[in-house]
Amino acid sequence: MRKTIQKNDPKTMNAWAFYDWANSVYSLVITTTIFPLYYVSVLEGTGIKLLGLSHEAIYSFSIGFSFLLVVILSPILSAIADVIGNKKMFLKIFCTLGSLSCAGLFFFTSAETAYIGLLCSIFASVGFWGSLVFYNSYLPDIATEEHHDSLSAKGFSLGYIGSALLLVICLAIIMMHSSLGLEESFATRICFLLVAVWWFGFAQYTIMNLPKGNANGKKEKNNIIQNSYKELIKVRKELFKDPSLKNFLLGFFCYSVGVQTIFYLAVPFGKNDLKIEAETLIIIVLVMQIVAIGGATLYSKLSEKKGNKFALQVAIGVWFLVCILGYSINPEYKNAEYIFYLMAALVALVMGGIQSLSRSTYSKLIPNTNDTTTYFSFFDVLEKIAIILGTFLIGLMIEQFGNMRLGVLSMALFFMLGMYFIRNFKK
Repeated sequence: MRKTIQKNDPKTMNAWAFYDWANSVYSLVITTTIFPLYYVSVLEGTGIKLLGLSHEAIYSFSIGFSFLLVVILSPILSAIADVIGNKKMFLKIFCTLGSLSCAGLFFFTSAETAYIGLLCSIFASVGFWGSLVFYNSYLPDIATEEHHDSLSAKGFSLGYIGSALLLVICLAIIMMHSSLGLEESFATRICFLLVAVWWFGFAQYTIMNLPKGNANGKKEKNNIIQNSYKELIKVRKELFKDPSLKNFLLGFFCYSVGVQTIFYLAVPFGKNDLKIEAETLIIIVLVMQIVAIGGATLYSKLSEKKGNKFALQVAIGVWFLVCILGYSINPEYKNAEYIFYLMAALVALVMGGIQSLSRSTYSKLIPNTNDTTTYFSFFDVLEKIAIILGTFLIGLMIEQFGNMRLGVLSMALFFMLGMYFIRNFKK
């Protein structure tokens, strides 16, 4: 017998949004600020090459590889989750993998243990993004369409608040390491443990209060793998029947190449190309998190008044401007740092908005079905392929030209393509 999840239950919706509070510390501390800077500080000047590549390039490629793993795993696991009606089990598995991998970064202490840092960062990324496949798919299950924009924005806002709070704590530990009787390296690695505890600990509230998922009563469970492949084929066919859904996904893929690549490599760009001090970069990112809280809410309100399509076009236009500014920065100009600050301010205004609107727009476009996990796996796979393409492109640019500026400019092309498809998206 099929059991349907009750929609618009306040406790369930709050528990769902709270997972953003739990997991966003990984995104800020590990992928954006402290770990990339720590990675550079450990390997900078060592001349070490991994697989014959510079440490900067191998870091970019490792990010792409982690997403390749998610691309391979998530569709079939999502289909299995829909068949057995238990997406929560997979959410728990990936959450645990991600948080334990963050804890493993504590053991990355020198150039000799760089492989530990890279492996743990890869598996932390798999855990984070893998869990989001199942987490995002709950949105159309637990809320009716009129709540999708506001609930998605609430999740991102909680994520920005929680991650900013932990970043402040981490900064305090690092800056006061002498007073605490700690070496700076050890204090930094403690932050990786804090991320693991925060992510896993706060995620328990979400896991305890979310339902298992909608069981698909049409499927026989005695051949889960076979039925899961049938589920994938069925959903893939449905995705390309609707022209609006197809155009949205094509646009989403194109602009995600730029958005996610800039997210991942902004701090290394500021550190390596512009020689901005690590402390300054972290403060910039912290301020961006605070501004982004308002940005996510602002775009939710804009979509209410002008529609999701208009709000997405505005955000894409701002991202295009960021790419042009990034390329225009000459590290030798004395005002180069201030252009980077302007870029950061623009990104802060739109980074939460474009992510939140993408998630809620897709949840409105997919059919009213119990196969939400499978539908969202395609959404997430497109995003991961976009990141693979973007990070590998930047990695090649670094190897070829020795800096990221041309790579940043190349992202503008993807925003132009994204704008084209979103303009042709009818709903």
